[in-house]
Amino acid sequence: MSIDWLRFTPWPSFAGGLLIGLGACVLILFVGRIAGISGVLGGLLRPISAEIGWRIAFLGGLLVAPILYRVVTTLPDVEIEAGWPVLVAAGLLVGIGTRYGAGCTSGHGVCGLSRLSPRSLAAVCCFMAAGFTTVFVTRHVLGL
Repeated sequence: MSIDWLRFTPWPSFAGGLLIGLGACVLILFVGRIAGISGVLGGLLRPISAEIGWRIAFLGGLLVAPILYRVVTTLPDVEIEAGWPVLVAAGLLVGIGTRYGAGCTSGHGVCGLSRLSPRSLAAVCCFMAAGFTTVFVTRHVLGL
């Protein structure tokens, strides 16, 4: 294993992490809600009128941020080395896991761990174990 120094971006990554943390703090301090995307989006599927505005603003920010970033610099090239069937299956599995895990990686990993939630710690450990297992099986067992 080696580091691709041409694509190694510690400072932009650090800044992005700070912005995610700041956004999560602002949301919990001013709205009293966790910044987990599954919960934010799920709340729009069964809307409560008092919560629609901040949920749309949150999701709008996720859509507008790359556009604003594009104004400043070029977006990185993205290579997806999987076909549509694999992407659809992966999306469905993530959705099912999010439902069973009572939240997504952002909700548990960023917000839950920062609040020292035992449930979030268990969920993140499961997410990581599933990721490690998937990489091991696909690369070393199946040879993909």
